Amino acid sequence: MLEIIKASPRLFADETTAPVLDPGRGQTKTGQIWAYARDDRPWGGADPPAVVYRYAPDRKGERPLAHLAGFTGILQVDGYAGYAKLGRSNTVVLAFCWAHVRRRFYELAAAGPAPIASEALGRITDLYRTETEIRGLDPQARRDVRQARSRPILAAFEPWLRAKLDLISHKTKLAEAIRYALTRWDGLCRFVDDGRIEIDNNIVERSIRPLALTRKNALFAGSDGGAE
Repeated sequence: MLEIIKASPRLFADETTAPVLDPGRGQTKTGQIWAYARDDRPWGGADPPAVVYRYAPDRKGERPLAHLAGFTGILQVDGYAGYAKLGRSNTVVLAFCWAHVRRRFYELAAAGPAPIASEALGRITDLYRTETEIRGLDPQARRDVRQARSRPILAAFEPWLRAKLDLISHKTKLAEAIRYALTRWDGLCRFVDDGRIEIDNNIVERSIRPLALTRKNALFAGSDGGAE
């Protein structure tokens, strides 16, 4: 199944923890289950949706490198640095996730008065409002709407973030949230130029939700082999 979906021009990737019994220590160790998903329904693609899970005993960057060997195309991911090596290749282009950017600003705004974080949330909400309206349209139509409506928002958003970063302490959570966005800006803006790219990584995040429930119900895998 992994070889089949790797033939697609665009995939999503994410990972989640997998507690595994560690014999001899009387406790568990933390493995990782990687999820690789394809879902072209948001832009009317014909390939059926699919997700493949692969277990690994750690979260090292060589894991996705090995899993996705031979893949050529767009990989939509969160900000985890382990995907960076894939992005430095000549065959894989990384598109980043606005939901992860939004989450950081939301946590700050929800904790109390936070005018900069609230303003950032409002700008991101405008991007999502457009996405709701174009879901299901063909890639060219999605691109045309994004060029007209989302690109101006992004063009104004980046210098605004840089200006606010200059006004605050670089040790704050707000500064971390701004830097998180700015250091991934090209990948965050990639969806504007390609109607096949989603604004976020939520498709694969939904695919790993059952694994999070399993952690609560099954507690742990009995061994690396069991986790695999």
